[in-house]
Amino acid sequence: MVGSANLNIMIKAARKAGRALVKDFREVEQLQVSMKGAGDFVSRADINAEKIIKDELRTARPTYGWIAEEGGAEEGEDPTRRWIVDPLDGTTNFLHGLPHWAISIALEHKGQVVAGVIFDAAKEEMFFAEKGAGAWMNDSRLRVSARHKMIESIFATGIPFGGRSDLPATLQDIARLAPSCAGIRRWGAASLDLAYVAAGRYEGFWERRLNSWDLAAGVIIVREAGGLVEPINPQGDILANGEIIASNEQVFSGFAKLVRG
Repeated sequence: MVGSANLNIMIKAARKAGRALVKDFREVEQLQVSMKGAGDFVSRADINAEKIIKDELRTARPTYGWIAEEGGAEEGEDPTRRWIVDPLDGTTNFLHGLPHWAISIALEHKGQVVAGVIFDAAKEEMFFAEKGAGAWMNDSRLRVSARHKMIESIFATGIPFGGRSDLPATLQDIARLAPSCAGIRRWGAASLDLAYVAAGRYEGFWERRLNSWDLAAGVIIVREAGGLVEPINPQGDILANGEIIASNEQVFSGFAKLVRG
């Protein structure tokens, strides 16, 4: 697929940061790690990846705004466009030597995400989409799963760590959903959970208390792959509230009903 100039800029930035992260991942035991909060780690690799992405995107599009996990938000001269970046989603996996983490970059225009890239550098899988142009993984077009029975479906979520206040709600979700499906996975990187829904590897994903940079790229990739995406609270906002339900169309109704209780 030949994408727009902006999408190519995003892919280039993700690949450059990915090369640095893979190098650091091979030396994970030597990383300098500091504590941000209970169960929430940040590493030198994380900060370095964000700098690489920011330098690439800002060089190419100096007027766009910016929001990212480590560096916070910055207004741009162009108030209608903003990059939304997670330089290392799955930091805990990364620091434990688990090869399941990703770079997530989205472009927002007038409040709507119009392009998204999720790069699994450890596996060389580049997921990407632009509004109206479909979703792709490397050179392959993505489509959500065609399964239509809940009992044949696999779902993914995140399980809150460190006694977070949303743990009881998630455990209740699992109790309602588990008897009705083929399995529930918790792999520790929300961006890749959404990419896997788009690729048909999972039938659906849900989670609460995420950040916009965890979700933005994945939302457009799932939608462009033919999936449905809604907030858990039907009156809510996915990026503002950090809660999401995503699945193929066939199981969405039953899946959402169980999650919403």
